[in-house]
Amino acid sequence: MERRLHQVSANGLTHSVLECGPATGSCALLMHGFPDSKSIWDPVIDGLTSAGFRLIIPDMRGFGETDIAPLTKDYDIAVGACPDMLSLLDHFKIDRAHIVGHDFGSPVAWRLASVHPERCVSLAALSVGHMRAFVNAGWAQKWKSLYILFHQFRGLCEWAYQRNDWSTLRTHWSAHGNIEETIALLARPGRLTAGLNWYRANIGVARMLRPPPEGFMGEERVFIPTLGIWSDGDAYLTEQQMTASQDYVNAPWEYSKYESVSHWLQLEAPERLASDLIRHWRNAEAAL
Repeated sequence: MERRLHQVSANGLTHSVLECGPATGSCALLMHGFPDSKSIWDPVIDGLTSAGFRLIIPDMRGFGETDIAPLTKDYDIAVGACPDMLSLLDHFKIDRAHIVGHDFGSPVAWRLASVHPERCVSLAALSVGHMRAFVNAGWAQKWKSLYILFHQFRGLCEWAYQRNDWSTLRTHWSAHGNIEETIALLARPGRLTAGLNWYRANIGVARMLRPPPEGFMGEERVFIPTLGIWSDGDAYLTEQQMTASQDYVNAPWEYSKYESVSHWLQLEAPERLASDLIRHWRNAEAAL
C-alpha cells in the first residue's frame, strides 16, 4: 500500500505524519510512546492497510521528526498531545477515527476517547490502561514504575542514560527490536529531554502517590467500544492496571493477554496485533 509522508503545521508545531492505505474510508490514528517514533508501527502497517484501513501515524511531539515543544508543561497531555491529534484529524479531514495508543500514546488515546468521543469510533489501549486504574493498581505497579521517579531528575537522568554509549538503555531495552534507530533519534540535541518531559509533565511523584479526584480533568469514562491489550513479558506494567480499566468503560470491553511477549507488542506479535485491531475496528463499525 502507498505510504505518504506529510509535514503538518498543527497546534503550534510542525508534525511528521505518515499516511498509509486508501485516501478515504475507515481511518485509524496510531500513537506511539517513549522512547519510540512512528516507525514502531511499521510491522503492522501492511496487515492493517491490506484490510482496507487508512492509517494516520504521527511522530508525537518531541519525538522522531516532529518539533520539540520548548517547555515541560507543553507535554501535558491535555494541552499538548490531545490538541495535536485533534488538529491532525482536522488537517486530514477525518471526522471520526479508530484511536490506538501504545505506551504514552495510550493515555493520550484514553483522554481522546473520554473527552472527545465524537471524534472516536473505537479505542484500543496497548500496554497502558486507564490512568485512574494505573495509579490505583497497588504497590506492585508502583514498584515497576520506579523508573518514573528517576525520570524526574532533570539533567542527571539525561546524563545517566547517555553515559557509556547509552549502555543503560541498551541493557534495559534489550527486548526492543529497533534499539539502534531509537537511540540515534534520541541522541539528537534536545530529543531525550523532550521524551522525558512527557513523564515530568504528566506522571509526577505527587500525582502517583496522591491521585487527583475523579473528574479532576473532565470526563474520564469511555463510552465507545474499547480493547485493552497487555503482555505478560512487560517489565513496566502489571496486568491489574489493564484489567481494572474495564471499570471506566461504559461500552463493550474486550481484553486480550499476549503471552511471552515484551512491552513492544508491535515488534514481537505484529500479525496477532493487526488481526486483533482489525476485528475490533470492524465490530465497532458494525455497532454504529
